[in-house]
Amino acid sequence: MEKKELSSELLALFLPEGILDYFQIVSYRKSSSGKHIYDKQLELTLEEKDIIPSEYQSYPYRSSGFMEARYIDNYPIRNMLVKLKVRRRRWEITINSKKKQVSRNWEVIAQGKGTRMSEEYAFLNVFQRLPG
Repeated sequence: MEKKELSSELLALFLPEGILDYFQIVSYRKSSSGKHIYDKQLELTLEEKDIIPSEYQSYPYRSSGFMEARYIDNYPIRNMLVKLKVRRRRWEITINSKKKQVSRNWEVIAQGKGTRMSEEYAFLNVFQRLPG
């Protein structure tokens, strides 16, 4: 197993179960937090995978980049504050010759019956109540 794969695999143990079905860890960094109790901080950058939501798969589409990143405070790990930098995707679809920007509906994912994430985590309170 390559070192980078091992690091991502270990980091995944600290994330909500199922989050890597939709996101991939693209980077992480440790830094000073500037806080008294937890003087270090771990920032994990997650990017949504380029998999169009199922409700739009039947339409012509193309990836349209990422929305502005969201920063979400997560549970501390080994005396470090943990922040998730989450980058959600958007796609451009064509319906009846009209172009429309769409993104995944995270409220449906977090509340859906098939979700494997804990309700407590419910996708970090649906990304701190979206929009954007």
